[in-house]
Amino acid sequence: MRRRPARPERSAAELLSTFGPAPAAKPQPQRGKAKRERLNRPIAPRRGHARPGQGWSPVPAPLAVYQASTHEIGGLFPLLAASPIPAVGARIGYDVLSGGAFYCHPVEWVLQKICTNPNLVAFGEPGKGKSSTIVAFLLRMMMFGVRTLISGDVKGEYTPLLKALGITPIALGRGSPHRLNALDLGPLAARWDSWSAAQQREELDGVLGRWVQLLVALAEAQGYSPTVTDEAVLSTVLRRLVGAADGYTRLRPITIPDVQRELANPDAALWDEMRFADRRQFLDHLRPITDALANLISGPLAGLFDEPTNFTLDWDAPVQSMDLSRLRSRGDKAVAVGLTCLGSWSSMVTDLQDDGELRIVVRDEIWRQLRLGLRAVQSVDSELRLSRAERKIQVLVAHKPSDFLSVGSAGSQEVAIAKDLLALCSTRVLFGQSTRVADQLSDDLALSEKEQQVTTGWANDRQGRALWKIENHTGYKVQTVLSRTERRLFDTNAQLRKNVGEFTKTDGSVGRNTV
Repeated sequence: MRRRPARPERSAAELLSTFGPAPAAKPQPQRGKAKRERLNRPIAPRRGHARPGQGWSPVPAPLAVYQASTHEIGGLFPLLAASPIPAVGARIGYDVLSGGAFYCHPVEWVLQKICTNPNLVAFGEPGKGKSSTIVAFLLRMMMFGVRTLISGDVKGEYTPLLKALGITPIALGRGSPHRLNALDLGPLAARWDSWSAAQQREELDGVLGRWVQLLVALAEAQGYSPTVTDEAVLSTVLRRLVGAADGYTRLRPITIPDVQRELANPDAALWDEMRFADRRQFLDHLRPITDALANLISGPLAGLFDEPTNFTLDWDAPVQSMDLSRLRSRGDKAVAVGLTCLGSWSSMVTDLQDDGELRIVVRDEIWRQLRLGLRAVQSVDSELRLSRAERKIQVLVAHKPSDFLSVGSAGSQEVAIAKDLLALCSTRVLFGQSTRVADQLSDDLALSEKEQQVTTGWANDRQGRALWKIENHTGYKVQTVLSRTERRLFDTNAQLRKNVGEFTKTDGSVGRNTV
C-alpha cells in the first residue's frame, strides 16, 4: 500500500484566509525622492499620547482584519466569554468582567431555570447606589409592561420618579387628607356580583384570613400575643360585620373601630356562639386584644387606618406609591404599623387583579415591619412564598443581614423564619459594605473569599457598583449606568445639597456662605 505524502503545514494566516479575505498587506514605501525628515520631531512616550487614537499599540498599524465564525475564532481567542445571563429585561449596566451589558428580569430567570423564585433582596450601606439601582430597575421594567406598587415609601425616595411620570403618590401622615382603611374591600366588592357562590366563598375566606392575621399582628406589635381563641373570635366578628352570614347577597364595608366596638360590646349571640359561659367571661378574655385595637384608634395612628378609604388607585398607571415619609415624626412603631397595614392592603388588592400581568411589589425598610413580631414576619414569609403563583416580583430593601436577625431574641421562632427569608430571594444584590457586615454576608449567603472582597473593596470605590449573586451561580460584578435625567431623579442626596451654605441675615434676607 502506498502511503499518501504528508501535507505541508499551513500558517495561521493561511488558515484564517479560508474564512475571510486575506490580511491586508503592509504598504510599501514609494520609490523616488524621499522626503526629508524633520530633525526636531517630538518623541512619543512609551505608552503613547493620552489622546484618542494616539495610545500605545502592541502591533504595527494598519492592523490585519479577519472574518470568521465564532466557532473558529474561539480557537484563536479562547479566553473571551460572554455572560450566561440572557439579554432580556431591564438593562441595569455592564458586567465589568466580560464588558457586556447586564440585564435583569427575575421572571425570565425562573423560566430559564437560572433561579427558583423571582424575589430580589438588596443590601448596602447608605450612599452606595442601592436606591438608584432599584428605581432604575423599576423604571426600565415598565417598558415591558410590568407595573409596580411601592408598598410604603418610608423616606419618600420614589416620589420624584412618580412625579416625573405624571403620577401623584398617595401620601399618608401629617397634613395629608388621605385615609386608608386597613380592612378595605377593594376590588372584592366591585366584582362580588359577577362571581358564583363557590367563588364568593373562596375569595371571601382568603380576605378574612388576611384580615385576621393583620389584626393579630397589630395586637402583637403592642406586646400582646393573641391566642387561638382570639383568632376564632376575630374571624367570627369579621364574617358577621361584612355580611357573610346574610347568604352572600351583599358585602358591607367595615373598619377597625367596627371590630373594636363589637368586641367591647358583644351581643348574647356572639359570646354564646363562641361557647363562653357568660358575657363577663367573654369581655375578660378578649380585653387585651380589644384594648390593642383601641390603641390603633386613639394612638399615634389615629385617623389613618381606621376610616373609610377616600382615594382610588389608578391600576392602569405603570407605578403607584404609598408615601409614609410624613409618619416618621410619630415614631418608628407608627411607621412599622403603617407598613404592616399597607402590606396587607396592597397584597389583597393586587391578588384580586385578574389582568394576568406581572407586578413588582417594593418593600423598602423591610426591617421596620419585621420587628413588629412573629405574625409580621410570617406575613412577609407568606408573600415571598406565593410570588410565583401570584405573578409578583417581591423586592426587599435593607442595609445588612442583621436587619433580618434583629426581629427577636436569639433562637426564637421569629429569627428562624427571618433567616429563611433570604433563601426565598434567589437574587441578592450586594452593594458596598464594611468588613464586619461583609463577614455576615459571607456566612449567610455562602460567598466565596473573592466575592466577599468585592463587597468590601471594589463595590465601595464607586456608587452603583454591586455584586449580583443569583442563587448558586458565581457573582457578577455589575456597574449600574444612569442617564443624566435618571441621575437627577434618583439623587437621594438632593435634600443635603438643597440650600447648602445659605443662612438668614438679621434683616431677614438670605445670604450664602463662600469658601
